Amino acid sequence: MSDLDQRVAALAARDLPLARSILAECIRIPADHVDRPVDQGGDPRCGLSNHEGPRLEYLARTIVEIGAVRDAGDVGFDAYGNLVWTVSDPDDGIDPADKKVVYLDGHSDTVKALRDAWRDKIGGGVDAYDGLVDASRMDQGFLRRELGWLPGEEELGHVLFGRGSADQLGGVVAEVVATRILLELAPEGALRGVIVRAYATAAEEDNDGAGPMHVMQQVLPGAPAELVPDVVILTEGTGDSRKGALGIYRGQRGRMQIEVAVVGRSCHGSMPWEGLNPLEWGARILVEATARYDARQGFLDDAFLGHGTRTASWAVLDSPSDCAVPDTFTFRFDRRLTVGEDPEEARAAVEALPAVAAARAAGLGVSVTVPVYDQPTWRGYVPGNPQIYHGLGDPRGAPRHPGRGRDLREGGLARDRGRSADGRAPAQGGPRRSVDLQHRRGGVPGAAR
Repeated sequence: MSDLDQRVAALAARDLPLARSILAECIRIPADHVDRPVDQGGDPRCGLSNHEGPRLEYLARTIVEIGAVRDAGDVGFDAYGNLVWTVSDPDDGIDPADKKVVYLDGHSDTVKALRDAWRDKIGGGVDAYDGLVDASRMDQGFLRRELGWLPGEEELGHVLFGRGSADQLGGVVAEVVATRILLELAPEGALRGVIVRAYATAAEEDNDGAGPMHVMQQVLPGAPAELVPDVVILTEGTGDSRKGALGIYRGQRGRMQIEVAVVGRSCHGSMPWEGLNPLEWGARILVEATARYDARQGFLDDAFLGHGTRTASWAVLDSPSDCAVPDTFTFRFDRRLTVGEDPEEARAAVEALPAVAAARAAGLGVSVTVPVYDQPTWRGYVPGNPQIYHGLGDPRGAPRHPGRGRDLREGGLARDRGRSADGRAPAQGGPRRSVDLQHRRGGVPGAAR
């Protein structure tokens, strides 16, 4: 370890309680809003995609208060609603256009908390927002069965529970603490020749990578060199109960939504022959699609990222009553795309199912489309993007800095400075789920770098 590495490690250890307190508050904040009436400032969806405002505003204040930026003007929100803050060393004598630019990225939203389920299933001792409230009422057996692993009694008191604690809220807090440490060590060269732009993005859970998409499409084209990243670090958690708490992940499968709308003819349930039942015909499409996936028909496999997947994930039925033939049955497939799979081919494969042709032949209307994400962010920005989220294959074969390649091949990062708390070297792999990534072949159009 260099002297600077040792200083970073020491300050990281010093700031661990600070990081824990910030993360705990990020998790807790929705509790102030979810049960309050809307006309009194409440929001039953607080903390979810497009409802991150209170959490992000807290983070913006905290970044200034703890010295994670030089000046309050170095942190703010972009038009999309991402929280952005920047640190650099203005006294290093290097022109900003010649500096390396590092992006840190993490999303700030979570999925639904299911607060009642936490209380009921874990025994009442753990709350989705308030965390561990009564250790004596925590069903450790249930947690071990569900999670596959749980720390021993001597460590359990240090575990931070709550919705988002094991998702990317921890990564966002790590960005905050990292920029604080970088500024503190700037006189020792920690920021020499570097600009760090940190992001806490919005609406990733609903619309994977839309925050970075806004940056790619609206900020970077034609931007000066000091805005264009040389490196992007995604602060997604890489812990694994079997492989250890630290991992180096490369690549990810892509994701898309495929929406099937089956339009029939509604009639009274006592005379079903007068109608065309979209629910029954749609069910045949679902059964056939499931059988095709179970047999892996039309799905590619990749040795590193695994095979493509497809599963029914959402549905809505438009019916005049529960005693009638419905009018429309709409459902969606969550389709994970591995290396070599094309979104349009994945959509067309659903449209080519014999059950789709049979429904059309019977007189029903069937459309198979990629839905557009049109929900406004918490700042009112409407992304309007097709719900296709491209993947990125294992880049080990791509050109890279020799030292970085050596680190990945030989575990150099772990050997020198990156071992996890239990002493294990980082496992290498790729995430099963999609993360906050926007990948554009050929770089950023019109960017200066």
